[in-house]
Amino acid sequence: MLTSLSIKNYALIDSLQVDFKNGLSIITGETGAGKSILLGGLSLILGKRADLSSLKDTTSKCIIEAVFHIENYNLKALFNAEDLDYENQTIIRREILPSGKSRAFVNDSPVKLSSLQLLGERLIDIHSQHQTLQVVSHDFQFQIIDALADNENTIFNYKTELKGYRTTQKELKRLLDSKAEAIKEYDYNAFLLNELIEANLVDGELEELEAEHETLNNVEAIKEKLSSSYQLMNDDQIGVLSTLTELKNNLQKLKDFSFKYDDLFQRVQSSLIEMDDVFGELDVLQDSLEADPKRLEIVNAKLQTINNLMHKHAVNNVLELIEIKNDLEEKVAITENLDASIEEKQTEIDKKSEILNAISKTIHDKRSKAIPDLSQQLKNALMGLGMPNAQFKIDLVPSADFLLNGKDELSFLFSANKGGEFNELKKAASGGELSRIMLAIKSILSKYMQLPTIMFDEIDTGVSGEISNKMGDIMLQMSETMQVFSITHLPQIAAKGHWHYKVYKEDVAEVTRTNLVKLNKEERIVEIAQMLGGVEMSDSAIAHAKELLN
Repeated sequence: MLTSLSIKNYALIDSLQVDFKNGLSIITGETGAGKSILLGGLSLILGKRADLSSLKDTTSKCIIEAVFHIENYNLKALFNAEDLDYENQTIIRREILPSGKSRAFVNDSPVKLSSLQLLGERLIDIHSQHQTLQVVSHDFQFQIIDALADNENTIFNYKTELKGYRTTQKELKRLLDSKAEAIKEYDYNAFLLNELIEANLVDGELEELEAEHETLNNVEAIKEKLSSSYQLMNDDQIGVLSTLTELKNNLQKLKDFSFKYDDLFQRVQSSLIEMDDVFGELDVLQDSLEADPKRLEIVNAKLQTINNLMHKHAVNNVLELIEIKNDLEEKVAITENLDASIEEKQTEIDKKSEILNAISKTIHDKRSKAIPDLSQQLKNALMGLGMPNAQFKIDLVPSADFLLNGKDELSFLFSANKGGEFNELKKAASGGELSRIMLAIKSILSKYMQLPTIMFDEIDTGVSGEISNKMGDIMLQMSETMQVFSITHLPQIAAKGHWHYKVYKEDVAEVTRTNLVKLNKEERIVEIAQMLGGVEMSDSAIAHAKELLN
């Protein structure tokens, strides 16, 4: 609820400070006294855009500050979402600087205008005869029915499930898009992969193949060298083995004369053993080395394949080719596995769809049950507001799609006259009728949900005394569970209020100023008497005013 309002340097208001309480507060004043200025200042608190013309004194800044008690409004989630500090007593301040710039604060923290608008919608509902579009909107009509149907928690669960459902749908679309894109590249990637798989690549084999190729390509030259080396080792006269054997024998005889020749003998003995082993190796190599044109052809083909692949993929070694093969295997596997992922995601969507359908049915059934009650309550309320033949035809039309609040489309039709055709509210009801319909709806809603502070701005214009009396009764009834303001010209409504405030103009030093004052009991009698009979109050007007107040 709004507990206080302070306005400085705004339009005709120099400085105004007023406190408010719960219940029904009446605001009256002569035409042109500045009631619209008061609403304009309040609208700035609710996030309306401002301009420099709002400043009374263009050399000073305009400051509008309102204090709200919001403990019962369930606004902590909104404060968290907007990154605001939550306080049960929340202070909203709006400043308009002489430069034309505007600043807004919630509990002394700067906020964007969009955040202020979101918060403002939950704090005050300003309703005039020219602001009845809300009642013809489908969202608001659903809000009415769902309030009576006690659907708040069910719809919350539905929206939570719907969020998950739509997220999964997006994931499925991404998979389908990926598949479509992957299919374009799949054949090419699979071709490249098959080339690399058929090459049967092994890290390090290029060097081995090159060495084998060099051997096979030079068999005769190698055999010639091996044979020559074999002869050098095995010649009876000058062969290495014969020479080393003779040297060993000589040193063996010398070491018998002195131990100092023993080391030489051992070294030659070792060399002879090593050379003998080399000789045996040369013999084996000669026997094993054969020209193999077929193997040479195979090695040549494998080398050509590897070199072609390295050139094709612009790499320098087999290891890089193997890495490319692994990458292609992953891409091809992803494409081949996409169908399984798509099927899995579709199954998940189907399960979520079943849950949503079940919740939607619960929402629909509760709405269907609440509609007759709502129609009857509206009929009863409007009968007392001078619309005895008003009738509503409310139908739920099933939708094939999951909508934001279920699977129902709403047909909210109205007929003001007996035997008249039903039509959409905005077409079937006049401005005055819409205003009374809105009052009736708000009064019904106040029984089922915590509404923000509501301010009725002269919705009683053109209404007769008896109907205005009933309108006042409805506002008074609403004020039992919420804070209600009524800006009115009718004494019947003014007398219903728990509190009465008067907007007035005064000229001070040839400057016109607007102010707001709370009336005491005697001042209320005078104000209502003047509303009844004009400035020149008669005794009967005063008596009538007292009677209304009693």
